[in-house]
Amino acid sequence: MHPKGSSSTRLDIYQKVTGTIIAQIEAGAGTYLMPWHLDGSPVVRPRNPVACHFYRGINVLVLAVAARTAGYPSGLWATYRQWQLSGAQVREGEKGTLIVFWKILDRPTQPYIEDQEEDTPRRIIARGFWVFNAAQVDNYVPPLIRRLSDTDRDAQAERFYTKLGIETQFGGDVACYKPDLDRIQMPPFDRFKDASAFYATLLHEAAHASGARHRLDRDLSGRFGSEAYAMEEMIADWASAMACGTLQITPEPRTDHASYIRSWLKVLRGDTRAVFAAASQAQKIVDWMWERQKGSDG
Repeated sequence: MHPKGSSSTRLDIYQKVTGTIIAQIEAGAGTYLMPWHLDGSPVVRPRNPVACHFYRGINVLVLAVAARTAGYPSGLWATYRQWQLSGAQVREGEKGTLIVFWKILDRPTQPYIEDQEEDTPRRIIARGFWVFNAAQVDNYVPPLIRRLSDTDRDAQAERFYTKLGIETQFGGDVACYKPDLDRIQMPPFDRFKDASAFYATLLHEAAHASGARHRLDRDLSGRFGSEAYAMEEMIADWASAMACGTLQITPEPRTDHASYIRSWLKVLRGDTRAVFAAASQAQKIVDWMWERQKGSDG
């Protein structure tokens, strides 16, 4: 057994999580269905009902994929001990799902945090925690979750996007963000299969737009075909999928990602921390989107 916080322990966590995501990408490559293309169900916004917080960063993807793979109906997760404290009991033989938290070494009292890019890895330790879904425990009744009607869901998505305050022009056949104009170009609504496909695409381009200097100031200088550009595409698609999950929208697999998949796999295989950095960037985008919702309704 590795001592807590050792480099071997951290490497095991990085390798395990990255390996799971690589396998999911490879499995979906033929249909362009990526692990973050979730179905808009409650599993896509994992929450700890005992500690009363939503999971963040890499843990959102890990837990949503785990719930989808196992067929769990909810996104409620907690540790064995937390379930016990709530009066519930994990059933014998159930297997936990590994999630990751970090702690800053030069701050002894710093609590463990979830989303961390690790740009200073020597000052940070990674620790894995095993959590169990509500479907794996007895003596717990999950709360009912109201599903929005199609009309209410679409109206909510429209309000959400409008509050982002990004200039948008409709016309043509290509959806893209134009950094030089700070403007999103979108095909007309009727060019999309349905409202979910429209809003999923719109939020994807909004995720790119979040990188502008006056927003999150992310490097958007990469060009098509470069690994940097491919990773920006992963970050934007991951962020938009997270936002779609909260809005009960099912993202549409993007066939244009065929050109990126090889680059994604190359980067992830070469650096087990890359997926954690991408998840942290995606979480920042989603946080920015939700921060914009606090504006006026006018």
